[in-house]
Amino acid sequence: MTQTTQDQLGQTLWGIANELRGTMDADDFRDYMLAFLFLRYLSDNYEQAAEKELGRDYPAPKGGRSPLAIWYDDNPDDITAFEKQMRRKTHYVVLPEHLWSSVAHLARKHSPVLLDTLQNGFTYIENESFDRAFAGLFSEIDLTSRKLGKTYENRNAKLATIITKIAKGLADFSTDTDTLGDAYEYLIGQFAAGSGKKAGEFYTPQRVSDILSAIVTLDSQEPTTGKRDHLGSVMDFACGSGSLLLNVRKRMGPHGIGKIYGQEKNITTYNLARMNMLLHGVKDSEFEIYHGDTLANDWDWLREPNPARRPSFDAVVANPPFSLRWTPGEATSEDPRFTDYGLAPKSAADFAFLLHGFHYLKDDGVMAIVLPHGVLFRGGTEATIRQKLLKDGHVDTVIGLPANLFYSTGIPVCILVLKKCKKPDDVLFINASERFKKAKRQNVLTREHIDEIVATYRDRPESIERYARRVEMDEIEENEYNLNITRYVSTAEPEVQVDLAKTHAELVQIEEDIRTAAATHNAFLKELGLHPLPAPER
Repeated sequence: MTQTTQDQLGQTLWGIANELRGTMDADDFRDYMLAFLFLRYLSDNYEQAAEKELGRDYPAPKGGRSPLAIWYDDNPDDITAFEKQMRRKTHYVVLPEHLWSSVAHLARKHSPVLLDTLQNGFTYIENESFDRAFAGLFSEIDLTSRKLGKTYENRNAKLATIITKIAKGLADFSTDTDTLGDAYEYLIGQFAAGSGKKAGEFYTPQRVSDILSAIVTLDSQEPTTGKRDHLGSVMDFACGSGSLLLNVRKRMGPHGIGKIYGQEKNITTYNLARMNMLLHGVKDSEFEIYHGDTLANDWDWLREPNPARRPSFDAVVANPPFSLRWTPGEATSEDPRFTDYGLAPKSAADFAFLLHGFHYLKDDGVMAIVLPHGVLFRGGTEATIRQKLLKDGHVDTVIGLPANLFYSTGIPVCILVLKKCKKPDDVLFINASERFKKAKRQNVLTREHIDEIVATYRDRPESIERYARRVEMDEIEENEYNLNITRYVSTAEPEVQVDLAKTHAELVQIEEDIRTAAATHNAFLKELGLHPLPAPER
């Protein structure tokens, strides 16, 4: 499917969302619509695999019933063996009555059992479909909510309308994994655009994501050699809907990453991320998304006390909440994530997030994190942490981005690239703050802007006028470890140098030309018997 067609599908689904949600909050309707899109993906993928598995025994649909429903009725003794085989091949099972085609048929008929069938289907998928349970995957999809209608009948009718519209909208498009995955991403982006500040909880703009994923997939020590062949693991400890992790996977290819790890505190967003992974064809054995608090480090697996067995990652990417207030406990100062550097202030957890990710980075890994500019120059304990990271040679690159790129804030942000072992004894500064295209709501980065940033990081030039410069540690020390980008790379146009002697000579010549011209003019006036021009004042 072409990019144009993919965009058309996304726009079609977004149009349906706007048409149907009525007075329902956009975030609530988002959860319903994305859940139905996810069910469509699971069903299509499963039915295609089932048809391949059953071959000639796969029946034709009849009377609105799905082929699998017919096969189940005709072959009751073979169901267990069939489902065992499907779990081996597709990693999950969907019962015939829960397939999208069956649900859409019930919706078209406005069947009174639609709502109950959906609820049973969601419960089965959460607890029975996969080899490992996806408990709570649909926990935010409340089919009994009065937002859908006051009575069961009203809610059932509303669901029938929504599902019928979605089924009709999808009918004209291919629904392979990439297509539905892109449609899912498109809708997340559109809902994020309408969510304002709340969008920061679950969405990193695609172009910013492109920069992070490009950086961490290049060779960590020799970026000029190009992309790595394989990443054993990648981690996003504030993964939102999982878009950033999927961007890394897309760049590496479906078999280029050993395993994907993520952590997310918000339950709704956590479920979006799990659906997003599966919808993009990532098998349940190829990713692990944990619902928990990163700052509290409540994922037991990460709290392994033995350093030799502690998890670590080839790449760490993150776009954590900006300047989040946090409350470190009494024992936090002894937390191994922070003992070497100190605690971030309660007023801004930016460095707490950074140090968490850095703690779990492999020695030859790369970390790229989006943060507010304040981390570059704020004083107090943040200055101490920043100085220690710089003295230890862990800050590789500082990239300044334009303002108003994010739905959640209009402030300019930066990307910090960190490494535990880096070759150059300097810091690369890239000032891309003025490289953007204005759009209706936000500023946007074009493909050219992204390529320029990534190429500059990769090639690490000594200097590019008004854009980038490698800065030695001596100069950073002279600036008291302040990393404010404009101290090192200013985008200001240089002032034009004025040659005062030359300018004075030109003014004298102009005065002489004026006197000569006036004398000539007055001579003509005298011949005509007219008064001469008044003499200029001195």
